[in-house]
Amino acid sequence: MARCTVARLMRAMGLAGVVRGRRARTTVPDPAADCPLDQVNRQFRAEDPNRLWVADFT
Repeated sequence: MARCTVARLMRAMGLAGVVRGRRARTTVPDPAADCPLDQVNRQFRAEDPNRLWVADFT
């Protein structure tokens, strides 16, 4: 029997499979918090193509 057929029949009968474990939530963002200021005075303007490379390793 196809997986989609089983899923459709289970939905029709109100059945659900077992969910094992819980997904970890590592951070909870605060929408009321202010954005941090630019502490490193980043300048994202390049004089020529391929002259400015930017990386973020946070």
